Amino acid sequence: MNQIPGYIGRRAIDSVNHIINIFAFNYRLSILFFNRPLEGRALVRRIILEQIYFTAFQALALIIPIALIMGSTLIIQFTRVSGQYDLGKVMIVLIVREFGPVITAILVILRSATAVTTEISYMNVLHEIDAIEMAGIDPMRFICLPRLIGITTAILCLFIVFDLVSIIGGYAIVWILTYVKMGNFLGQIGNAITATDIAVGIIKALCFGVTITVTCLTNGFSLKKQITDIPSGTSKAAVECFFYCLVINVIISILFYL
Repeated sequence: MNQIPGYIGRRAIDSVNHIINIFAFNYRLSILFFNRPLEGRALVRRIILEQIYFTAFQALALIIPIALIMGSTLIIQFTRVSGQYDLGKVMIVLIVREFGPVITAILVILRSATAVTTEISYMNVLHEIDAIEMAGIDPMRFICLPRLIGITTAILCLFIVFDLVSIIGGYAIVWILTYVKMGNFLGQIGNAITATDIAVGIIKALCFGVTITVTCLTNGFSLKKQITDIPSGTSKAAVECFFYCLVINVIISILFYL
């Protein structure tokens, strides 16, 4: 029985240390973001563009159908109870404030988060990071910072695409394929949306991007022993990203709803 409290204590200490490492990693990347030397900027920009292309552009084929299905389904369901709810306000709250950032974050976790964790883990286990440092290159600047900027920018772009496709595309699908009466739906959207709604979605997208990237990089750099540890480490990083994003989503929603 004495082993149980000891195990719980060690797990708690490890969890606290891990969270502290994530914040420390984020702090160092923040310093690099605001203090960038002139050397190597072209390479950093190229890596950022490659990350945006992989995370955002190649994900459009997946996020657009999801957005269309989500938007059209919500419009059809809430049109049936339009007398009880303001359809425009409901769509803004659900799509812009809640579903848009969360679904975008989940998609990025499944695509880029696992890829980044696996990539950094292999580089760490195979001592490629050590070789880069011995060559006088800062891996934080040329490996980590471009991925932070690229993934965060990609999430913000995907969030905007998801919102527009969900609302406008969903409306178009319902109008073309069904006989559901929506009234002046776009006018309701225009009257319902506010600067706060847009700010909430953008803040969530930016926070999700930073959280996902830093969590994946921290987990990738922590794997140093065996290649066989990489699959479990990648799975752990993805679950952590999802959990942190849910916590951030709840906190931001509470702050803006109160």
